[in-house]
Amino acid sequence: MNGTGYVDIFATKGIEYLLVIGFLMMLIVFARALLRTPAPLRAAAATGAAGRGAWFTLADERFYHQGHTWAAPEGDDIVRVGLDDFAQKLVGVPERIDLPRVGQRIEQGERGLVLSVAATPIDVLAPVSGQVLAVNEEVLRLPGLLNEDPYGRGWLLRVRVPRLAANLRNLLAGRLAQHWMEGTVVELRQRMAGDLGPVLQDGGLPVSGIARELAPDQWASVAREFLLSR
Repeated sequence: MNGTGYVDIFATKGIEYLLVIGFLMMLIVFARALLRTPAPLRAAAATGAAGRGAWFTLADERFYHQGHTWAAPEGDDIVRVGLDDFAQKLVGVPERIDLPRVGQRIEQGERGLVLSVAATPIDVLAPVSGQVLAVNEEVLRLPGLLNEDPYGRGWLLRVRVPRLAANLRNLLAGRLAQHWMEGTVVELRQRMAGDLGPVLQDGGLPVSGIARELAPDQWASVAREFLLSR
């Protein structure tokens, strides 16, 4: 009409629009990949400031109490109980471990055992409620096993838990446990602040006995705070 013609913008610019749309879709996919939670629970749940290795590990098929103990179901309402990797690195090698007697009852979230470190008792909370069926005599003779193999030979108790399902609902497992441990690392890094050098070994991993490195005069209070037993 009057020398003017209809211009089909989508016909003339179709390729450019398709390229733009394709580019935007690639950005969306890339952004989602960056935000996706990485890594299975099998190995480390959290890494150090420089990402050079695992600070603390979580083991499979275990349920974790926020006081840094774990429970591993063994069938017939029986669980094996121990201390997690964070707790053993926090307090270091104990001189002595005081466990409840066989037949004694422990309660979830209350004192389950005591670690004696540098002649100072540190209470550790029980992850479950039930009757103690057995204690690890080997770890009583060799407390260092707790540090060398906290999820294996360093186990502490076997407990019969009549209300096992209810107990396990109060504990953390899978991705919840992973996120919780990552949060613990964030809190620890805030505490470490300018003390990274003394608290980290070569390679960027925490030394054994973190609490004593962080607060030589008040380390027991720091340890009890992280273990929820103060």
